[in-house]
Amino acid sequence: MTHAQSLTAARPAAPGGENAAQTLVQAFVDHGFTHFSGVPCSLLKGVFRVLESGTGPAEGVSYLPAPREDSALGVASGLLAAGAKPVVLMQNSGLGYSLNVLTSLNLIYDLHVPLIVSWRGHDGNDAVEHDIIGRELLNLLDVFGLRHTVFDPNDAYASVERCLAAAEDGRSTPVLIVKEGI
Repeated sequence: MTHAQSLTAARPAAPGGENAAQTLVQAFVDHGFTHFSGVPCSLLKGVFRVLESGTGPAEGVSYLPAPREDSALGVASGLLAAGAKPVVLMQNSGLGYSLNVLTSLNLIYDLHVPLIVSWRGHDGNDAVEHDIIGRELLNLLDVFGLRHTVFDPNDAYASVERCLAAAEDGRSTPVLIVKEGI
């Protein structure tokens, strides 16, 4: 059996919820990602639980909690430059906070770290501070050339694959957008 066949055979089914979180982490691990860093968000709590457990799909993966999103991005960028394959998790307000790091470090030096971004305020039914960035998230990503894929919790593995494939040229930063809590 080839490596690609074993990855395909190992895909867990994920009908959403905690299974979707496990599948999301497994998909990144299956694609060689070794480190995760980020700032907790309630929409991503299942992913953080998986990473913090250090078991199942997170076994052998390094999880580095961060106090701020720009710090997580900085740590991940250093890891990438050193040869690791990191992923950063944040909510969309943290993405706004991290735009300076993205534009003055990552994008100009081709340090393209995949981002998992929760989409707070996408439906206008969130805390008021998420309304504007929630409404404008996709436009913001387009302005900065950040290729994005909306996560489907019922097809979690394929969502991650689509996200990573959108940036397989190595010249863009892939963003996986999570709308609902997993």
